[in-house]
Amino acid sequence: MKSLNELKKAKIEPVYLMYGVNSFLIKEARKEIVNKTLSEEEKSFNLSTYDLEETPIEQVIEDAETLPFFGDKRVVVAHNASFLTAEKQKSKGKVEHQVEKLLQYIEHPASFTVLLIIAPYEKLDERKKITKVLKKQTTCIEANNFGEKEMKEWIVDYLFSHGIKMEEEAMTHLIQLVGLNLTLITNELDKLILYVGEGGNLTQESVSLLVAKTLEQNVFTLVEAVIKGDVSNALNMYQDLLRNNEEPIKILSILASQFRLIYHAKQLSSQGYGQQQIAQTLKVHPFRVKLAAQQSRAFSEQRLRSILKEIAQADYDMKTGKMDKALILQLFFLKQAH
Repeated sequence: MKSLNELKKAKIEPVYLMYGVNSFLIKEARKEIVNKTLSEEEKSFNLSTYDLEETPIEQVIEDAETLPFFGDKRVVVAHNASFLTAEKQKSKGKVEHQVEKLLQYIEHPASFTVLLIIAPYEKLDERKKITKVLKKQTTCIEANNFGEKEMKEWIVDYLFSHGIKMEEEAMTHLIQLVGLNLTLITNELDKLILYVGEGGNLTQESVSLLVAKTLEQNVFTLVEAVIKGDVSNALNMYQDLLRNNEEPIKILSILASQFRLIYHAKQLSSQGYGQQQIAQTLKVHPFRVKLAAQQSRAFSEQRLRSILKEIAQADYDMKTGKMDKALILQLFFLKQAH
């Protein structure tokens, strides 16, 4: 199993299996392999891409066994290898794949071809012979979403390649602002790299200065203010959101979602559930559960139930036009004063 960073340092292999739901990692790994194998000119003649929902695997293998044109190597990319999963195939034309042709090819791959089999699914069916053979006899790259630890390791490696260091607090703050979306994290890191310059050190202050908060993060900060009983700060942040043309009903919806998560995290935690179990039960990312569990310590279950009732009433009042929407939410924050 190779990571993207290991892939950059390794020599090119004849067959790769890439699987996982992180499209950014798959895209980057594919780009790395293609760029290491072919020049820009050669890509026009010797790069083929197939969708296995439309093309049978035996046709892909036939292309892989065809000599390159005006070059020494060719790259053949096959997307959507659903025959590697336990899921029922949802291909448009219900393409039948002769996977034995792929098994035969793996035993004796063409020396002039790099074959990429891409399965954009979280898990593969380990019971299938083709899955076992691909995992054992090819170079396998898993591209599933990162947890907090993996994300921090990736950030360190990414910045190291640019000669830049980042403080632990700054990394934590960046993840809190952006979440664990690798595409968004990379976009923000590129911006921070330009700001600090080669050999620089990224601090929490530089992250706060340059990384824009999402509405969800602003609401998270609002909840933090409520936890601290800092209603004045909560109201100021709320007014800022209104000035930025955020709709009160949308703010309330995200607020409701966050307090529901805090309530369920507290409830399940008291029943002995760990963070991973809570995440699986609630079908949310473990990092969100970690933050919600931290916030839940400031409330009793009874208090959280009371807040959720107040949010439900505010939602009803907004939708029935009882009073001005912005004022309804303002009154909600005032009620949270300790």
